[in-house]
Amino acid sequence: MNDTLTAGQVAATTDAQGISTISFFHPSHNSLPGALLTQLAEAITTAGQDPATKVIILRSEGDRTFCAGASFDELIAIQDEAQGLTFFSGFAKVINACRTCPKIIIGRVQGKAIGGGVGVAASTDYCFATTQAAVKLSELIIGIGPFVVGPAVERKIGTAAFAQLALDATEFRSAEWAQEKGLYATLTDSIEALDAAVADFAATLVAYNPEALAELKQVLWAGTEHWDALLAERAAISGRLVLSDFTRRAIQQFKTR
Repeated sequence: MNDTLTAGQVAATTDAQGISTISFFHPSHNSLPGALLTQLAEAITTAGQDPATKVIILRSEGDRTFCAGASFDELIAIQDEAQGLTFFSGFAKVINACRTCPKIIIGRVQGKAIGGGVGVAASTDYCFATTQAAVKLSELIIGIGPFVVGPAVERKIGTAAFAQLALDATEFRSAEWAQEKGLYATLTDSIEALDAAVADFAATLVAYNPEALAELKQVLWAGTEHWDALLAERAAISGRLVLSDFTRRAIQQFKTR
């Protein structure tokens, strides 16, 4: 599918079975600039509202990194708290789009997930990954924190495991660790096996009663009804911290490596 995607694009297709595949791509390790976050949230919302869609597969292109999180170029360009809030609200939009989507979302994670990428994976309802799909929440390294994605990640793996990821910000945790903690439901040894497993599971889900799936989706996300406000508050925290001298210096150091 990456032949049809250029830098910072989202593609969405629906097959005859009612399986909608939403794919995103960015040449910088599938990082997520603001425009791409907006496209992704809109694609998820649109698929959720489409009567022809029975189940959604969320994936990225390439074979090494599922998603590297926030775009450093955009982070360093933020000049005030309002711009910071706008940028980090993009992650909130994607998480809330997954949360409120009435269709089950299957995650397909083919490689490493970093920062916001962990949040995207955690926002799916059932996530498949390869054994290469290690995870890291690296936000503290640059002077912010995993505030916006935190509720989604903590909901999946629990507070203790979330604290391990958030505080041990320099280290990757293995895909096996992520599966043990509940982020990933199933691991495969290759991308080919990953795609086969995702396709099989999607085909199984579309055979189920769509009303039952919609009701189950609400049950799975019970207790998150306040997340519109919560994630906006978290985005404001990140939007303020990204203006600090610490963060400015840290991002510049990363960009010059």
